[in-house]
Amino acid sequence: MVRFKNRYVLCEVVSEDPQCRQCIEDRAVGLAVRDAIGRVHGDFGLACCSISFTVKYLNAYTGTVLLRCRKDSYRLLCSALPFVRQLESRNQRYPCFLNTLHVGGTIRTCQKFLIEYNRRQLLMLLQNCTNEEERRCVQKSLLSCSLTEEQYLSGNEDDDDDGTETD
Repeated sequence: MVRFKNRYVLCEVVSEDPQCRQCIEDRAVGLAVRDAIGRVHGDFGLACCSISFTVKYLNAYTGTVLLRCRKDSYRLLCSALPFVRQLESRNQRYPCFLNTLHVGGTIRTCQKFLIEYNRRQLLMLLQNCTNEEERRCVQKSLLSCSLTEEQYLSGNEDDDDDGTETD
């Protein structure tokens, strides 16, 4: 059995149209990224990246996307992400771009980074609150975005994908 190392690229979909994020699908993100890799790096880059490229996670509400690729070709993937300019879903094109947040070796490290990133975003929102009711809502959200010890030990979501593949 041979172990192939992967890299996980955590991105966020940034768009002026808030309806764009609710309409995207993982298939549309995958096609847009593959198209960008093909335009930037040609057939060689597309072949290198498409060996184990998948969209592992997509949260349409927050616009968070987790992409997986081989460790050898993650630089090709990251260099092509700025060239994603639109996503096509349900025969409509939505102008947007992908902002790379984190590159990690496991899904767990990307989850931990995302929790800290969301916490920092909520702290910035807390500083910009105008009244006490908004402040309470943001504080409640801030307290709810932490992993407890029980969730940390029992919530092992990446057991089914431990980076091993057989030939």
